[in-house]
Amino acid sequence: MSSSIPGPRRAPARGKRAFAATWWGQAWVTALEDSSLDSGRLSRGRTYARKGMVGAVVIAPGQVRAAVQGSRPRPYRSAVHLPVLTDAQWDTLLDTIAARAGHLAALLDGEMPAELVDDARRAGAPFLPQPAELDPECSCPDWGYPCKHAAALCYAIAATIDDDPFVLFAVRGRGREEVFAELRARRAAAQETTAPPASSGVPAAAAYAHWAEHTPELPELPEPAAHTAALPVAPPPGTGLVTADLERLMADAAARAARILTGDTASLHLPQHQDAVRIAASSPGPEWFHHLIQNTGTNPTAFARLTRAWRHGGPTGVTVAEQPHTPDPTVMKATRTALDAALAEMTDSPTHLRAWRNRLTLTQHGIQLRLGPDARWYPYRQDEDGEWWPAAPADSDPVTALTAAWSQNGE
Repeated sequence: MSSSIPGPRRAPARGKRAFAATWWGQAWVTALEDSSLDSGRLSRGRTYARKGMVGAVVIAPGQVRAAVQGSRPRPYRSAVHLPVLTDAQWDTLLDTIAARAGHLAALLDGEMPAELVDDARRAGAPFLPQPAELDPECSCPDWGYPCKHAAALCYAIAATIDDDPFVLFAVRGRGREEVFAELRARRAAAQETTAPPASSGVPAAAAYAHWAEHTPELPELPEPAAHTAALPVAPPPGTGLVTADLERLMADAAARAARILTGDTASLHLPQHQDAVRIAASSPGPEWFHHLIQNTGTNPTAFARLTRAWRHGGPTGVTVAEQPHTPDPTVMKATRTALDAALAEMTDSPTHLRAWRNRLTLTQHGIQLRLGPDARWYPYRQDEDGEWWPAAPADSDPVTALTAAWSQNGE
């Protein structure tokens, strides 16, 4: 496994000149400024960015985040979210890049071809952010949209986007190495397609019809048995392969195949980092856990958080941890009403639920509920560093999920 998402980087401070020097960096700034009606907060955000008050920026699928120093001693946690492209949109974008050799050459030179962006947009894979797509978030009490801290983060990251257009790829969901691997695969497939065929072959439909006509009815599948795996010989010396590790991977593949035969396909099409999280959630031991983190290039804390999310909710739990979404407002309103009634019975002190997209946060108690795409509520709690961690399995009843987080929080 290889790293595909850039790690934390220090946001450069800017002088009086514009924050973006390239047209694609300016497109990011324009999306920010067109999404806000508050020029005062934008102005203060520019001042914060120029003064270097934005800390190390973490770039991840769907978001950029950083600590931003404000007027208080402790920095605020700011983030800007951007929707990731769907698999279908990524296929379209990668096909668009592969269609012209000049696109890839320009990207390798640190340039973003305008023709590529236009071609991708016309094909239904909009790449540069639109004003309605940038979604700021901050731990400060300012309800501005964006607040000056999130605005500072947006301005600061523009210089990084100037220098490396692949940052935009990473925020949209796939990093440099993953994009290159996909492009290499497309080039190889194109070469195979243009190569002369070894024989005329048989049409697939005709081959299947013949097989279906002459093959007897298959028996019922037996019940999956316990899977053990053993290599007949040890790996050759000097390969770096370990027998125990290979046998564990063989057993894992056999167990997944058995689950697929029973109709459980939840882990069949996982991205690389989520498949690593799935393996880590099976408690393979500290050495494996370390190697999985190292080979995916993931921040150890973030990887541990996703591992816990998998244990509580499987692949859907990981999706909830990584990707906020905007649910039906009527669902959120009804849930807030039910939770307010439950909280009135659980505590004598006033409580306030803060709503943001699919998340309801009880700030003073460090509790958060996240509505998943499966219509279940995932309870989270906040640690001493202000990070949110999955606290218990999801539940279709938000009050039950709140109670689980409440008890985990020691209330």
